[in-house]
Amino acid sequence: MKQLLVIGIGAGNPDYITMQAVKALNRVDVFFLLDKGQSKQTLIDLRREICERYITGHAYRFVEASSPERERGDVDYTASVDALNRAKQQTFERLINDELSDGQCGGLLIWGDPALYDSTLRILQAIQASGRCQFEYEVIPGITSVQALAAQHKIPLNTIGRSVEITTGRRLAAGQVSEADSLVVMLDAEDSYQRVADRQTEIFWGAYLGTPDEILLSGRLAEVADEIERVDYGYLSVTQALSGWRLNKRFREQARSHREMRCRMWERACPRRGQNIHHRL
Repeated sequence: MKQLLVIGIGAGNPDYITMQAVKALNRVDVFFLLDKGQSKQTLIDLRREICERYITGHAYRFVEASSPERERGDVDYTASVDALNRAKQQTFERLINDELSDGQCGGLLIWGDPALYDSTLRILQAIQASGRCQFEYEVIPGITSVQALAAQHKIPLNTIGRSVEITTGRRLAAGQVSEADSLVVMLDAEDSYQRVADRQTEIFWGAYLGTPDEILLSGRLAEVADEIERVDYGYLSVTQALSGWRLNKRFREQARSHREMRCRMWERACPRRGQNIHHRL
């Protein structure tokens, strides 16, 4: 029987790799890498670096395939994601059938944790349900950018005994309102913190977490929003050309947001409760 390991490799710093992940890396015979083009080549290079650092005395190889692109623009978002996942399913099926022999172990290296805002597990479930591939798989958890950002800012994610919610910037832009005390917002491409009415909201923001290029900013929105926007677009336009990737950013309002690979977190004073409410990413 073929076996797959879906390995969470953390938020970008090779030191975020867990001992369980190291053991899993050393079981893999074939690593499958989806190439997203030259602009994301550093992501491929970093995966290779992680394998070179942690795999010892075990032969392995890499198999690369072009990653399907999601249709963008004025399209139905859910439908475009479904189409993307179907295309990825076909790619994975081909790789498993053609590149992995019976009894071998394949590896998929997933940024952060495979269970959080990543479709790999759904795709593997769909492949198994189709019956076109026979394999078993295991999931190895990883350190998310949510955890990395909280650690770098030295702040807790939640207030005592209160709830935490994870959502997306897209839902916030559509007007989602949350009653959670801590709101984690991911996949935000529109800097939703700029729409927060209460400019006394405190934001904890970071980029390139755990790397030599790491940037951390925090403070009241009224004081740091412009600086975050300047760093967000000015610095990234330079650094992206140099490194081609960025770590999640997160932020908050009565919601907050994260973009492709950066993180922001924030807390705001809640007049309804007369206490500070922490919002993190």
